Amino acid sequence: MISRSLAADLPTRIGERVRLAGWVHRRRRLKSVTFAVLRDRSGLAQVVLPGEAEALPPQESVVEVSGLVVANPKAPGGAELVEPVITPLGEPARRPVFDLYRPTVPAALPTILDNAPIALRHPGLRARFEIAAAGVAGFRSTLDRLGFVETHTPKIVGSATESGANVFGIDYFGRRAYLAQSPQFFKQALVGVFERVYEVGPVFRAEPHDTTRHLAQYTSLDAELGFIEDHRDVMSLLRTTIAGMVDATAERAGAALDLLAVKLPVVPQEIPAVHFAEAQELIARHADEDPRGEPDLAAAHERWLSEWALREHGSEFLFVTGYPMAKRPFYTHPEPGNPRYSNSFDLLFRGLELVTGGQRLHRHSDYLAALAERGESPESYADYLAPFAGGMPPHGGFAIGLERWTARVLGVSNIRETTLFPRDLTRLSP
Repeated sequence: MISRSLAADLPTRIGERVRLAGWVHRRRRLKSVTFAVLRDRSGLAQVVLPGEAEALPPQESVVEVSGLVVANPKAPGGAELVEPVITPLGEPARRPVFDLYRPTVPAALPTILDNAPIALRHPGLRARFEIAAAGVAGFRSTLDRLGFVETHTPKIVGSATESGANVFGIDYFGRRAYLAQSPQFFKQALVGVFERVYEVGPVFRAEPHDTTRHLAQYTSLDAELGFIEDHRDVMSLLRTTIAGMVDATAERAGAALDLLAVKLPVVPQEIPAVHFAEAQELIARHADEDPRGEPDLAAAHERWLSEWALREHGSEFLFVTGYPMAKRPFYTHPEPGNPRYSNSFDLLFRGLELVTGGQRLHRHSDYLAALAERGESPESYADYLAPFAGGMPPHGGFAIGLERWTARVLGVSNIRETTLFPRDLTRLSP
């Protein structure tokens, strides 16, 4: 059956007998004929059955259908199957919690999430994840072309060194261990091995946020490269990567984009950039509040800056650079001549922070000084510091949250709408 015909193939098989297999998507009974719609991974196929077709299994049952392909401009793709022989491939399916054939999803998000294994069969819901998969393919292919090596690093780590309490602790054969918040330390070490590395994998954040933009587990698209001048080289790489993701989505997920009426963003040749201090000045001068002196941007500030970038530069993307060192991890490289700020950046996209990245420290002595300034002992970071004592080039990188990227592309408000099986403060199943 692996060599069966697909629904999308029917327009090229007019006059031939074929064998399809899939799910009973819908059936419509008329006086003298029944139309059944079969769904497979490629799309929908119409099957014409005589009479009331009582033997046709219920919606979502899995069947094989053999028959003759004929032209019909009113059928999906302009072709349909007649003279069918239907063979059930399993037991009759239970009725789904909502009709999957309806153009829009007639269910609230909690119902969708509670019944995800069946609900995600809806073409409109499935299309979201086809778009996400195309984005990942673009991420990989772009970095492969630029000489990066894909890596796979541990998700169980022995110390919570990156940001303290926001980690999940686990029992590891009687010892305390943690789920990794990111592959940051590993990918830095691997710059010393491969120079250019990337990873696609899960990360875990035990942050007590019950919002539309936070998850306890999400998929991170990480990249790190060596022999850079500063964070601007990383920003250039990120721009190229985002453009590659957009191009791959257009190429690989065109039908899904059309189904959802999604307009992909245009990535400018040079994404506009504004320094953190200048961004605060802009908001103070033109908005109704004064954020100067604050160490970070609030969500409302990100929205305002995105609107400003679209209005002033015609760009849905905006780099904010030079975040205060006080809000960046200890491994962040300070801004030369102005150590209050950092050689780091966020990329805003359609009103929301999408990517965080920057230049890292690469000298062992600078790490010792940074830890001392924060009152931390280097002994706690011995494994992390070892590669830098062995010689590391100037380097930097970034991380893109896949679910957040997909939500921004689709224009949905809740990140759970672009997560297959969300994990958050309350949800641990299915």
